[in-house]
Amino acid sequence: MSPTLFASLVAFVILVVTAGIGAFVVLLLRGRRDAHLRSRLVADSATPDFEGPAQKPLLQTMAKGGQVMEQWVDTEGETGRLLLQAGWRGTEARLLWYAFQALLPLVFGGLVLAFWLFGEAEHKGLMLLLYGFAGAALAFLMPRWILRGVAGARCQRIKSEVPLFIHLLVLLFEAGLSTRQALSSLVREGKGVLPELGREFDLALRQFEAGADTGEVLKNMAEALAVDDFSSVIGVLRQVDRYGGEVREPLLEALEVMEERRSLDLRERVNLLSGRMTVVMVLFFFPALLIFVAGPAFLSIIRALREVGGGGS
Repeated sequence: MSPTLFASLVAFVILVVTAGIGAFVVLLLRGRRDAHLRSRLVADSATPDFEGPAQKPLLQTMAKGGQVMEQWVDTEGETGRLLLQAGWRGTEARLLWYAFQALLPLVFGGLVLAFWLFGEAEHKGLMLLLYGFAGAALAFLMPRWILRGVAGARCQRIKSEVPLFIHLLVLLFEAGLSTRQALSSLVREGKGVLPELGREFDLALRQFEAGADTGEVLKNMAEALAVDDFSSVIGVLRQVDRYGGEVREPLLEALEVMEERRSLDLRERVNLLSGRMTVVMVLFFFPALLIFVAGPAFLSIIRALREVGGGGS
């Protein structure tokens, strides 16, 4: 690489990094100014989102920077829904998440800088540009991937708890308990068997005690989690709480539909697994079996041909 091209690449990288840092600082200051204006204009929000203990100013600043970065890649508010699905509702959890999101670009920037200082001299400028672009892309996309993975895993755990939740509800309703009493009993006694749903209904019971409407709280919880089986059960509970009537039969019918759906999903997974196993057997097992069965006969034929050839010579 010519010295002129190398110097141009270095100048371009320095310009991009400087512009990125400047844009980050400007957006951070603008976000703090907007939060200050909101705190002055809106009486109900006297403190910003992360105004917590005074002993964590650095963590709060990083969290605000993470929020600013989040606005660049999340224009539809998906992060808030994913945080609810992951169970990270508390201020401390959100503080750590946004601080991690702000720390990740610094980590990738440090790795790129380490490559710049200790990497090989050949093609260093071009590789630095490529690594810098890859690090910037991962710094913005990796938090979303991690959050989606955590939220998806928790939604699967909630989905697996729904059948047992239905059975317990049926037993409690048959014992003569109301909807709030049944949910309260599940929260008190069923945290060991329903850990994820117990956390969700614990928050719902607090809202009930604060005077919130039962149907509205259950609707918001179902929409936030977005688990189809759980939404079906919540729909039945809302209907019974609002209009009354029999609750055992609708719950058992919903459970039957869930079991049929799971049976179909299991059959589909078995069919896919059998197809994959067929490919594995054709690629690995069949050649070994062919060698084991036809190998001795093939060696005997070769040996006989050698003897015939040697006798003829």
